Amino acid sequence: MVRRLVVSAILAALTIYAQGGRGPAPPRTAKAAALYDITGYWVAVVTEDWRYRMVTPVKGELGGVALNPAGRKIAGEWDPAKDEQSGDQCRSYGAAALMNNPGRLHITWQDDETLKIEADNGQQTRLLHFGAATSGAGEWQGSSKALWEIVPAGRGDKPVGSLKVVTTQMRPGYLRKNGVPYSGTAVLTEYLDRVNEPDGNAYLVVTSTVEDPVYLAQPFQSASHFRKQPDGAGWKPRPCVTRW
Repeated sequence: MVRRLVVSAILAALTIYAQGGRGPAPPRTAKAAALYDITGYWVAVVTEDWRYRMVTPVKGELGGVALNPAGRKIAGEWDPAKDEQSGDQCRSYGAAALMNNPGRLHITWQDDETLKIEADNGQQTRLLHFGAATSGAGEWQGSSKALWEIVPAGRGDKPVGSLKVVTTQMRPGYLRKNGVPYSGTAVLTEYLDRVNEPDGNAYLVVTSTVEDPVYLAQPFQSASHFRKQPDGAGWKPRPCVTRW
């Protein structure tokens, strides 16, 4: 068995030599390996949880977020005036909440291994690192690790799958505008999928799960949708606010 493996390795080496000495092709970059293109301008289409995303809920209204006693205590103490005084107007614009906010996104490749997502609502920027995450720890957007999660396809078929993003080390913030909290130990897992409709429209579907043993009794799941825009005509950067 060992001899057979050695012979196979020698034959493989001879084949490479016969082809001009070329070795294995270098791995493709994340940009080159992209399963689909999500760059460009996108506008939020609020089809789910309208009352929690388009207006500020009243204090204590949890809207399906399963908080534990510690989380309910924090939510019950929400005071937007105090957030403004302390300079924490962006607590509901962290990574765990940003994609649920109404507004527009501008997505570009910062480099071959890093996707950049800019949000005009709150003027936030997320960096999705396919290589080692080099920034974001302790900030509102945290540290995001991305990968193209490929689903096995038949021989000759085009690879299919999703863009998976796992974000950790976020600065503590709010899942909802009314002070529903998540802690600095929360883990955000997202899948970003492009859907092309027969009418020519393209949509970005973002499904999210937030796990937080500090404030959540169970994972919080949500979905948001964005429609592709031809250009940045509607782009309107504006700062964080504590209430809509």
